[in-house]
Amino acid sequence: MTNKTQFIEELNKKYTPKGDHIILGKGMLDGEVVPEVNVTIPLKTINRHGLIAGATGTGKTKTLQVFAEQLSHAGIPSLVLDIKGDFSGIAEAGKENPAIQERYAKTLLPYSPQPFPVELMTISGERGVKLRATVTEFGPVLLSKILQLNDTQQSIMAIVFKYCDDKGLPLIDLNDLKKVLQYVTENPQGKVELAADYGSITSSSLGAILRSIVALEQQGASTFFGELSFDVNDLLQTRDGKGVINILRVADIQSKPQLFSTFMLSLFAEIYMTFPEEGDTGKPKLVLFIDEAHLIFDESSKALVSQIETMVKLIRSKGVGIYFITQIPGDVPEAILSQLGLKIQHALRGFTAKDKKEISKAVENYPTTEFYDAPTLIQNLGIGEAFVTALDEKGIPTPLVHTFLISPESRMDILNDAEISELTDNSALVAKYKKVIDNESAYEILVRRMEKAAAEAPSNQKTKPVKEEPGMFEKVLQSKAGRTFTSTLMREGAKAILGMLGIGGRKR
Repeated sequence: MTNKTQFIEELNKKYTPKGDHIILGKGMLDGEVVPEVNVTIPLKTINRHGLIAGATGTGKTKTLQVFAEQLSHAGIPSLVLDIKGDFSGIAEAGKENPAIQERYAKTLLPYSPQPFPVELMTISGERGVKLRATVTEFGPVLLSKILQLNDTQQSIMAIVFKYCDDKGLPLIDLNDLKKVLQYVTENPQGKVELAADYGSITSSSLGAILRSIVALEQQGASTFFGELSFDVNDLLQTRDGKGVINILRVADIQSKPQLFSTFMLSLFAEIYMTFPEEGDTGKPKLVLFIDEAHLIFDESSKALVSQIETMVKLIRSKGVGIYFITQIPGDVPEAILSQLGLKIQHALRGFTAKDKKEISKAVENYPTTEFYDAPTLIQNLGIGEAFVTALDEKGIPTPLVHTFLISPESRMDILNDAEISELTDNSALVAKYKKVIDNESAYEILVRRMEKAAAEAPSNQKTKPVKEEPGMFEKVLQSKAGRTFTSTLMREGAKAILGMLGIGGRKR
């Protein structure tokens, strides 16, 4: 049997920080809990990002719940992307049961069931704080990425934004953008203005941009773009000393990958642009948890993946930590995985040759240990147990420790409809962002300008109606491709969902 005294000495040396910290559980040796070893994480290294991984049913969501609770106790707010929709119970107090009593008896820690401050958020039609952004806030670069435009189309988008800036045409929603495109390509005055100072837009480029906008609208982006745009500083609330846990429910991400990409790009960019440089403050100001991260990397655009890679490298200086929750470490791109300081690894199952390769790869990324047979133990970790390695206060990786995790203090189940209604009805943020503001923008200005031009046209033109040729917009929307566009999107969305569920084939 391994020397228990040596285990306690070595682990306590690395897991006893001098500054503020959170606790995840107790160390284990030879299958037994060692209550003398606290597995703690210094707050100053929380913004070094991390990973929570493990097979289905091994306790990842409960670990996430414990992590968010501990951060809340420390006054640190968080944003949880709740893709499975099973995280909302953190707003209500948990209930003691024999399993929890047994777990806390082994850890010798007190169990204090309690609720935590929560804000429910949405980018679709669900109840909660409505998250919106304006087209102008996105800018031509991010918008072009999310529309998946080529280089020529991206330059056209930049010209359109410059034109709107020069002409005082606010771009609030997608209707504004479409109206501007129509005005500068089909209206005589608009075509002259654009061609004189910026150059003209070809019909083929216009059609491609329009189809991309329509595709984004089909995923619900019409409700996302608009005012009042969300202020990311509203994610930084605390109540009674506890950090608020903001829960974004995105259960329909599979059918709306572009919309979710839109939100993620907007959120990362806005946080990076808005938050000041923090330096070494001793604790993060916000922590982002991305649950079911494999869906993000599998189904979202390359632009989103590239943006996440960039943000993981840069956003730490803003006092923000990003944590990915997924089934196997290989779900996360290597460039991102190498940036993650904290790793909480639940059990992995070696049912296939591919599974065994993933296990070997995961173990290779851990510090070497004389206390565990890691390749064997990683397949036999119990529910609520995990391998943990983190960074100490000097940024040095801590030893791998088999951890007996504490249980959540909040409810380990979802809120019912009545509880959700009570939570959202009493939320100041829900009230703040509930009303859609329809300020005068490019759409209204251009409609009024075109109506005025029509009214001022010579009388002989008014009395001789001429059958107009349909413009590019009408051709795109009325064409056979345009009429079948929605059904194609629905069919492809259904194929993507079936493919994720393992039903039917899917070609890349």
